[in-house]
Amino acid sequence: MRNITDILARYLSDINLPSVSIIDIIEIILITFFVYQFMVWIKFTRAYTLLKGLLVIGAFLIIAYIFKMNTILWIVSKLASALITAIVVIFQPELRKVVEQLGQKKIMASIFPFDSGKEVKERFTDKTVNELIKACFDMGEVKTGALIVIEQEIRLDEYVRTGINVDALLTSQLLINIFEHNTPLHDGAVIVRGNRIVAATCYLPLSDNMELSKQLGTRHRAGVGISEVTDSVTIIVSEETGQVSVAQNGRLLRNISSSQLREVLEKAQNKKIVDNNKLRQLLKGRVKHEEKNRK
Repeated sequence: MRNITDILARYLSDINLPSVSIIDIIEIILITFFVYQFMVWIKFTRAYTLLKGLLVIGAFLIIAYIFKMNTILWIVSKLASALITAIVVIFQPELRKVVEQLGQKKIMASIFPFDSGKEVKERFTDKTVNELIKACFDMGEVKTGALIVIEQEIRLDEYVRTGINVDALLTSQLLINIFEHNTPLHDGAVIVRGNRIVAATCYLPLSDNMELSKQLGTRHRAGVGISEVTDSVTIIVSEETGQVSVAQNGRLLRNISSSQLREVLEKAQNKKIVDNNKLRQLLKGRVKHEEKNRK
């Protein structure tokens, strides 16, 4: 036992542990924060799917290196610079988005959490929910077809560019007027961001899901298609039956009631009350502790 202890002591004495300063600790914290933000960003964008594809390619290259597949390794080495450029081009929208988010308040608040007061965080207001429900079921009564895409975490800029910019406050009257028959903007989808209609007559990708009913037309397939590639909530009003349906996460919920639509919208609304005044909470807790000790 003593021999083992001596061997361990001799081994540990030969190990030179690096000195850790305050700057090193700050660097570790900053790197951890930015790695975490990168992982969150990847999770809520289409880059997550692309990243999985790159990981598969990386695993293939590791196997090629282990088994000495020199021809494949030579080809990759020659195409390395082109591959890096291709990755930048593929991830360009996501990279631009993450750079824009660096200046947003929610990221700065996570580093300096000393804002004052409470705030309600929500994607859109209750008034917008009411206007959407009223517009959809009013159009359903007169069998006016409609396709409304509600943006969530993943931005829909590439689909906004296919349509005509509107940038107007969302109201039921405006939605009904847009989808009215024989009007210039009625064909295509409306994209909603927050409380505003961003664009109309937008083109959406069609779903290739063979399980969808053959009775469903292009409007429903487009609604399911956009929900397969983004996290958006899409409301479809059938021109043939007047039924209201919702597409989300690649699934279609048909012939829903106004209460069901409200439930879906309130969930997408993501309303929560956040108290940002953490410093005030700490001070308040300290005062209460002091008063308790005096008693």
